[in-house]
Amino acid sequence: MTTLVRPITIADADGYNRALDIVAREERFLRMVAAPPVEGSRDFVAGNIAVGNPHFVALDGAEVVGWCDIYRSSDRGSEHVGSLGMGLIPSHRGRGLGRALIEATIGAARTGFRRVELEVYASNTAAIGLYERVGFTHEGRRIGAIWLDGRDRDILMMGMVF
Repeated sequence: MTTLVRPITIADADGYNRALDIVAREERFLRMVAAPPVEGSRDFVAGNIAVGNPHFVALDGAEVVGWCDIYRSSDRGSEHVGSLGMGLIPSHRGRGLGRALIEATIGAARTGFRRVELEVYASNTAAIGLYERVGFTHEGRRIGAIWLDGRDRDILMMGMVF
């Protein structure tokens, strides 16, 4: 199958929820351990589309295999800032899809955003390398910010200003 990266549509919401759930259940990359009910993902996707938040999916045929989104802050004075989230299901990692997703999403964010930020587990070296390659810089480390499986996990904060 041929993979394709494109803006998300409401028709992709169920597939997005499925991919989100697969990555979340790995309990290695995302703060959540399961996707929300599919209705929550539908609302999130519809909201992103309605307000113009960049949200892209990677498709393998008709299957959503990854996503990248930037959610605009609603905090007064921070409306120019977006938080990036992304993931790829295990079978599609290491193929350049992550880079294609993040580049498309950041490209769309250059109009309307002045800053994009993210948090990533310090142990997720593949993602950190990708973020560095596309221009994110390290801004801090939250030591022991997460307690999972009987151990502390550090969170790195990274950002990009346009």
